[in-house]
Amino acid sequence: MNMKKRDIITDIMQNKIIAIVRGVSTEETVKTVEALYKGGIRFAEITFDQSGKTSWEDTADCINKLAEHFKNKVIIGAGTVMNVKQVELAYEAGAEYIISPDTNETVIKKTVELSMVSIPGALTPTEIAYAYSCGADFVKIFPITSLGPDYVKAVLAPLAHIPMLAVGGINIENMNQYLNAGIKGFGIGGNIINKQYIKNGEYDKITSLTKKYTGIVK
Repeated sequence: MNMKKRDIITDIMQNKIIAIVRGVSTEETVKTVEALYKGGIRFAEITFDQSGKTSWEDTADCINKLAEHFKNKVIIGAGTVMNVKQVELAYEAGAEYIISPDTNETVIKKTVELSMVSIPGALTPTEIAYAYSCGADFVKIFPITSLGPDYVKAVLAPLAHIPMLAVGGINIENMNQYLNAGIKGFGIGGNIINKQYIKNGEYDKITSLTKKYTGIVK
């Protein structure tokens, strides 16, 4: 593992929050990530749109613009990555980590091959262990709030060697429960990135909301 990848893994462990930016224009995304940065978030995941409404190339272009704009400030990654082509597009655009909703061995192995941080999604103990055996650096437990912190605690009893992130329904009220259960960090989307605030140009409100979340994990 190279030093840069090792540093990113350490930074995720320390900062604990990856903001998930989905369905926002490139111009709005730049302003949104700036607001997140002012609130203390250092990781932003730009998601691929699997519905076809936004092309993979447009998503890669957005990742590229963010990676250039926020160099050394916010570490940009790609989310909802479902195939090797998307891994390659994200890598070429400057993404530093790959996040998926599922466990796909070819996606994980291509991510590792390109020296990016691998964060596949899984839910059951079998999926979690398999993802880690394929080379995942973290395993994203998704959708987490469908099962809750007690489930995390139960799964971590035999799988304590696997660093896990909680994604799906994480908010200010439940974060500490998951931290106490042993979760290493979170992926948080709409609960921080309020689309109405973005529509109204109220980016200061996103910063204020972000500070509440980063205050919990400090």
